[in-house]
This record gives sequence, C-alpha cells and structure tokens, in this order.
Amino acid sequence: MGFFRNQFSNVVEWEEFRDDMIFWKWNNREIKKGSKLIIRSGQDAIFLNNGKVEGIFEDEGSFNIDSEIIPFLSTLKGFKFGFNSGMRVEVLFVNTKEFTVRWGTQSPVLIPTPQLPGGMPIRANGTFNFKVSDYVTLIDKIAGIKQSYLVEDVKIRITSVLDQLLMKWISREGKDMFNLQANASDIARGIQEDLDMQMMDIGIGITGFQVMSFNYPQEIQDMITKTASHEMIGNLQKYQQVSMTDGIASGKVQGGGAASDMAGMMMGMNMANEMLKNMNQNNQNSNHQNSNNQGNNQSNQNQSQQQNNNAGAPSSSGGDGKKPNFCPNCGAKNEGANFCPNCGQKLA
Repeated sequence: MGFFRNQFSNVVEWEEFRDDMIFWKWNNREIKKGSKLIIRSGQDAIFLNNGKVEGIFEDEGSFNIDSEIIPFLSTLKGFKFGFNSGMRVEVLFVNTKEFTVRWGTQSPVLIPTPQLPGGMPIRANGTFNFKVSDYVTLIDKIAGIKQSYLVEDVKIRITSVLDQLLMKWISREGKDMFNLQANASDIARGIQEDLDMQMMDIGIGITGFQVMSFNYPQEIQDMITKTASHEMIGNLQKYQQVSMTDGIASGKVQGGGAASDMAGMMMGMNMANEMLKNMNQNNQNSNHQNSNNQGNNQSNQNQSQQQNNNAGAPSSSGGDGKKPNFCPNCGAKNEGANFCPNCGQKLA
C-alpha cells in the first residue's frame, strides 16, 4: 500500500519560472495525498477552485499539503475526504517583484505648437515600473483565461496608449517646447497617474514612470544647439570669431584652399571692422575731450582778462583818506586840490 500511496504524491511548484513572467498557473492535475507545496522567494501561491480564490500563501518554503495547507482550504470539498480520490485544483503562482521596463515611441508624436502648424514631431524614451497589486482582479480579468502572463504583454498594453498620454501631458506641462527636459518630471508624473488608473483594471499597479530624454528631428535639434551656442557666446559676431579661432586651432581651417582663403578673408574683414569701430569710438571720445578742454581754457582766459582789467582801472579814491588822484568825472589827474582843474568837479 505504501508503494501505491507514493505513486499518487506530487509536488506543487512553479516549474517554468522566468524573471519576465508575471504569473504561471499549475492546473489540470490532481493534488494527491502526501503532496508538497514549494514557494520560492518572490512568489505567492494562490489556490483556486472553479475560479474562486480559496487561499493565498505568501511565505516561502516547502509545505506539507496534508497538515499545513488543508486547514486553510476547508471549503474545498475534495480535501475533506482525505484524498481518497484526487482533487483537481488550480494553483496560481504570482511573481511579487517590481518589474522595470524600457519604453520608447515607435514613431514621432506630433505635439501641437504655434511655431509649427503641423505640430512638433517628438520621440521620447524612458522606463516604467509596475507590480501586481490586486490578485482578485488579476484572476478575474487575465489569469482566468491565460496560462501565463509576461512583462511583454504589459508593455504592449501600455505602449498602445502611451502616445496619446505623451501628447496630453507634453501639451499640458511642456512650458518650453524646445526644452521639454526641464519639465520631464511633471510630464512623467501625469503619465504615471493616468497609466495607473488604466492598468488598475487588470490588477496591475504602475509604481513609477520616467522620461529619460526627448528627441527632436535633426534640423530642429541643430537649430536648438545653434541658438544655445549663440546665447552662451553673447552675439553672432563673437560666435563667428570664436568658431573661426577654434577652426584654426584644430587644424580644420588651413591655408592652401579656396575655402580656407575665404574663411581667412572673412575673419580679417571682421577683425578690421572691429578695429575700425574701436578707432572711431576712440576718436569720438578724444574729440569730445578736446572740446571740453578748449571750453575750459576759454573760460579761464576770460576770467584772467577780467582780473587784469580790474587791476588796471583808475581808482577814484586814494584809499588812505586823501584827495583822489584822478577826477571821477573826467579822469583828469589831481594834485590834491578840492576841485578838478579840468571840469570843476568837487573832489572831496
């Protein structure tokens, strides 16, 4: 009897485990007396009967179904008879880890923008994270009709709606259409919330969503790079000078060719224009300074002449109480008389 009893025993375990598999179903076999349940790290085992969850086992290890599992499965009729006949049940093994998946747009997403009537064609890429969040919903919507479920299945489901979500959240959070990376975290947060709402319907939770980069068409990217270079340098003239200097230093602009001669001539003309501009500026400053100096000299001369005139004018009084030396009326010289000998003006 012991020999025949061992013939009926079996092991219930995830036989086809893969890192990219979300769940796997052990089914269409009979659980016999003496069977064991093996749960490995990162797995949960769910016992199902007619699609109904009878028990969820989360602890890893090896368990004897007779003594350790049956008490938790009291509603299964087959277990009540001590396995005198085999009981057909399904055991769903679920991968409990958080999955990380890379994503990328298959074709450019046309983002409405006033600068381009047809929209800005943008590609993007990044990663998203998910894990099983609701066993009952997962069984009801997916596991009830599938033997297994892969990460690729979730990726296909998400990428099918990702373009619309990118268009929605780039238009809403993309403050600068030519520098979307500055608002990447806000865009990603909005997409994650929308994806989580959609994937909740199958028992999957989106735990993270990241946008690594936005990619513009080459001509747009060249324009962005050139504009950024101009802003860093300050103005176009300096940008040309620095570009030419870098070219000569790197050996990309050398003598002996028409292109290099033209480049050298352009650089010489730019330098000459700059020198001429500086010279004109200096001359204007010098002329302005000379004009100011001449005005100051003329003012000083006028003041000096006025002082000399005042010093040479005849005094109407001797300044010491005596009779004035000159008549204040006619200017005739006085010899100390009380009246001017020339006009008769009283002098004191």
